[in-house]
This record gives sequence, structure tokens and C-alpha cells, in this order.
Amino acid sequence: MKLLVNSARILVGGLFVFSGLVKAIDPLGLAYKMQEFFEVWSSITIIKNLMIYLNEQALLFSILIITLEVILGISLLLGWRTKMISWLLLLLTLFFTFLTSYVLFSDKIRSCGCFGDCIPLTPIQTFIKDIVLLALVILILYGNKYLKPVFSNTLNILFFLFSLITVLGLQWYVLKHLPVKDCLPFKVGNNILELRKMPKDAIPDKFDYSFVYKKNGVNKDFNVTALPDSSWEFVDRKQILIEKGKNNTPLINDFILKTENGNDTTEAILNNSGDYFLILANDFNKSKDAWYATFNKFYYNTKEPVYLVTSDPTTAKKIFSIKGLIILACDVTAIKTAARVNPTLFLMNGAVIKSKHSAIDYFKLNN
Repeated sequence: MKLLVNSARILVGGLFVFSGLVKAIDPLGLAYKMQEFFEVWSSITIIKNLMIYLNEQALLFSILIITLEVILGISLLLGWRTKMISWLLLLLTLFFTFLTSYVLFSDKIRSCGCFGDCIPLTPIQTFIKDIVLLALVILILYGNKYLKPVFSNTLNILFFLFSLITVLGLQWYVLKHLPVKDCLPFKVGNNILELRKMPKDAIPDKFDYSFVYKKNGVNKDFNVTALPDSSWEFVDRKQILIEKGKNNTPLINDFILKTENGNDTTEAILNNSGDYFLILANDFNKSKDAWYATFNKFYYNTKEPVYLVTSDPTTAKKIFSIKGLIILACDVTAIKTAARVNPTLFLMNGAVIKSKHSAIDYFKLNN
């Protein structure tokens, strides 16, 4: 029993540390995933206001969850305060199991983001993982007497504090700069135009159609092969999903650059020959004014073309009265995916991402 419980301790502790660190390299990714849950649950009237509040605090909630995962995992591996840690692990695992079961059975959210974007799992895989994890945590709680501290209490406290500072410091760094590992489609070396295409092995959804016609005040559905005569009045067409396809969504499917007139200029911009810059800035209201002046200097000093891409072109035009600056509109979600720091600078060569930087850092080095 002792061997079994301690093996479970190593497995569970290691998994929590790994899971937390994988998400710590991109805490905004988890925050965006949490916002998906909050937005879905905000349709429930009784908790609507709470969900709106949590949605606004998603980043803070993300940092707390990630930090909790890591320090609880470290504490379990150290055998420090195992009774309290085991109960906290049980509560956290029950919370995760609820989320993964909701994803699996509600079909309202595509994935739970348990291991971030670097290790995507299907809903059934994450649910099974949490059920196994829950069983192991219960075993640890039951066999708590077999868990002994690895080091003295003083050393365990020092390891705990070091882990806490490290995971918080890592998250602070990537929020100011960029994720230390980019697992998204907009990583360096990727060709945006190629990733906008349908995958070669895509299997499309299969649909059937029925047509609604009205006669003498009565509506009736007709199959496409048996439409009624001209005495019937057409009302509507229904699309019915027969079979769900597979791998039929491009890795990049919402990155569309639009001009001031609303024209799609994505192909024209990304087919530019030579090097050019895309500056992706989602929100100007929460940004520090300091980078505006720095951007002006950068724009006038660089020899390559510069395009400012934003979900809020109206505000951008008010802030930047730079002669010749081209401001392009893009979907807010697409920019959140492409640019984890606001603003983010892409050095492009054609449709290929040549390099990617926190724009503020890049401006400081190149002015």
C-alpha cells in the first residue's frame, strides 16, 4: 500500500506541475479559454452578473489556477503538509472534472485547454484523464499516513517559496514579452496563406436539404427530389447535418485584413515581396501611451513597409495621425490568437512569419 500511495503521489504531483508549467508559458491562452466558459454560462440568468464579472477577471483567475497547480504539485512531491494539500488537490481535480465533463457532454465548447495549446487533447481524452486523476487523488487522501516529507520543514518551505516565485515570475515575463514557446499557428516560420487553406486530408460535413412550402395556410416539408407544383408558395430552406466531417477547418480561418472601405486585402498584403512589418494591436484603451510615441519613431526610421492591424481601426486613426500609415481591420479573436502581447510585431517575408516580437521591446531596441 505504501508503494502504491507514493507512486500515486509522484504521478499526480508530476502531472500537476507539468500541466501548470505548460499553461504558464501562455497564461492568456487559459484566460481566453475561461472566457469561453463564462460567456456560455452567462446565458443562465441567475448567474449572469457573476459570469460577466469573472469574464472581466479571467486573466487573474488564469494566473491563480496555474500557480495553484504548480505549487500543489510541488508540495505533494515534497511530501509537505500532505493532508491539507491532498484536500486542495481533490477540490481542484473535482473542479477540472466538472469542466471537462461539461465540454464532453454539452457540446458547447470545443476543448477545455487542460494542457494549453501545446498539447491539444480531445474532450473524451481529457475527461478520462481527470477521472483517473480523481481516483489517484482519492487514493492519496486515503493513504495519507504513508506520505512522509522528503526534506526538513525548513527546506520544504524554501522549495515551496522558490516554486511560487518562479511560476509567478514566468507568467509575468510572458505577459510582458511573448510566450517562451509558441504553439499557435502564427509561430515563426509558418506561412499564413498556406495555413488558411483547407487541410489536404479534410473530410467535409455532409448535409441534406429540405424545403418548406405553404398552401392554404399549411406549411409542409419537401425533399429536394420531390418538390411541389407551382400552386405551393416557397417559405424556407432547411440545412440538415447528416454526418460531421473531420479535419475540415483551416488552422488559420479568421485572419482577414480589411481596408477602410471594408475590402478584403489579405491576399494582396501577404503576397508582398520582400520584408515588411505587421503591428498587431487589439486594444488601445488599456495600452500605455508610451508605445505610441515609440511607434512613431519606429515608423519613420524603418525602411520596410509597416501596416497597423487592429480590431479597433477607428481609435487607431484618432491616435496615429501618421502620413502614409496603412491601418487594417481584423477580427478581435484572430488578433488575440496571433498576438499574445499588445502590441505584437511580426516581421514578414511574403506570407511567411520571419520573426515575432513584443512590439514594445522591438521598438526600444530599434529606435
